[in-house]
Amino acid sequence: MTQTRDIMTPNAQCIGENDALSIAAERMRELDVGALPICGEDGRLKGMLTDRDIVVKAIASGLDPETTNAGRLANGVPVMAAPDDDIERVLALMREHRIRRVPVLDEHRLVGMISQADIARHLEPSTTGETVEVISR
Repeated sequence: MTQTRDIMTPNAQCIGENDALSIAAERMRELDVGALPICGEDGRLKGMLTDRDIVVKAIASGLDPETTNAGRLANGVPVMAAPDDDIERVLALMREHRIRRVPVLDEHRLVGMISQADIARHLEPSTTGETVEVISR
């Protein structure tokens, strides 16, 4: 059984819910990622922020990325996994919610991320293909 911890990218970083979108964009550039988990003042996951969210939901809607905080774009209940979860559970979550990344939390603390790239690097090509096909519909 492959566990989430076996293939996740460790040491994922959060953007604070009160940090400006411009700070989030800079961090995404520095880390060369397209999404960051949004963490609250209490350290708990509040949502996910993507580069597309910044452009489409904020800038294109006239919001100022210097004064708009990341928490403003944290909608709904975040989908997450635990390090000991079977990877099949994570794949099912990604397919069900049509998401490309899943934060991995241990005792409410962010410890990693599972992305399509992690799946492609570590799992069978057929599993990767099926997952990407469902997510991309």
